[in-house]
Amino acid sequence: MLKNIIISIRATLVLAVLTGLLFPGLITLIAQLVFPYQANGSLIVKNGKTIGSRLIGQSFTKPEYFHPRPSAAGSGYAGEASSGTNLGPTSKKLILGQSDDPATKDVDESFKGVKQLADTYRTENGLAPNERVPVDAVTRSGSGLDPDISEANALMQAPRVAKTRNLPEATVTDLVHTHTEGRQLGFLGEPHVNVLMLNLALDDLKR
Repeated sequence: MLKNIIISIRATLVLAVLTGLLFPGLITLIAQLVFPYQANGSLIVKNGKTIGSRLIGQSFTKPEYFHPRPSAAGSGYAGEASSGTNLGPTSKKLILGQSDDPATKDVDESFKGVKQLADTYRTENGLAPNERVPVDAVTRSGSGLDPDISEANALMQAPRVAKTRNLPEATVTDLVHTHTEGRQLGFLGEPHVNVLMLNLALDDLKR
């Protein structure tokens, strides 16, 4: 009996060292040597200061910047509150920003539905009241942290950005095309634009 207990303890300690220390340590070492940028969070450093990550969206609201897709993560893009809305396409709250449940009234007042987001998007970008808008401009991502928008979304915002910055529209449009990333492996997902990287390129263009 005692012999079996000692063997069990030894096996547990060996496995703990192998799987809890050596293996993670080896993977961390390989990652730091081969993929240090990705392993450290794909952080963007400018003038010695970390300003964000390529992997996590940020809130841009000024008219001279491209705006990200809406977020349901806390007050917006909060990593500790990452979440989607989990609302179905027939949800009144998803469409109108309100529900029939009186208990959720206070929450509903701070939640903009697709209709409200679409109206705001059209107004901000000088679009016609009935003009179609990209779906990612009025829906929240599954994580609430999506750093990318569709190419169509970026191109619709380009005239506003160009006008606000007093730049030729073609210059801003070309910048969007330059920063458009294709499908992963050529067939996964859709072409997309990283909002933070595009806005940083805009600031560099201005200088």
